[in-house]
Amino acid sequence: MPALQNVLMYLNQAFNKKHIRQLAEHREVFAPGAQLSAALQVIIDDDGALLEVVGPYVDQLPGACREAIRSVVYLALSTQPPTQVTFAWAPGYDAEVTIWHAPDTRQTKGGVTILVKSRYPSDRHPVS
Repeated sequence: MPALQNVLMYLNQAFNKKHIRQLAEHREVFAPGAQLSAALQVIIDDDGALLEVVGPYVDQLPGACREAIRSVVYLALSTQPPTQVTFAWAPGYDAEVTIWHAPDTRQTKGGVTILVKSRYPSDRHPVS
């Protein structure tokens, strides 16, 4: 899935140690009530063609999945210092989000991982 892999590269770069403080300055795009696909524009600001493909994909994810991702991202960007997030995607039958949070220790900073599983964007779900 080339489009999703490209989005993951943008997301993982924006949320890494080198760039997350800059992204945290714009955390309000992930505030309660914000549209997740619109918030991606802050991260993917230089690839309109990719946004045209991924925006509708994100919008069709079930509301619970979108809201889980949005709220975790908002929390991560609101901590001091911001908590790094790693994003991953895998193919799946139904939409699914798995989140885990490794806490900080005295030796290392922790982080959050968000794994999204879903059908390929062009695959129609059999019950739709």
